[in-house]
Amino acid sequence: MTLQIIILVAAIVVSWLAFTALLKVLKTTITTAITIAMIILILQILFGITYLDLWEQITTLPTTIWRTITGEN
Repeated sequence: MTLQIIILVAAIVVSWLAFTALLKVLKTTITTAITIAMIILILQILFGITYLDLWEQITTLPTTIWRTITGEN
């Protein structure tokens, strides 16, 4: 009987820790998504930059950084 109580308490603690970690990940994900959406909206409203323009720059970013580091044109 005592062993079953210990296992039950351990299971509750592990479940609580996993649930808490999941909530933290979910909160971080939602916060990041909202921040990205706000940045894209501000870029569109203030500068007329579309998300496709931004995506094109993001995809060419490694090449741009490499060319800057190596001094290539």
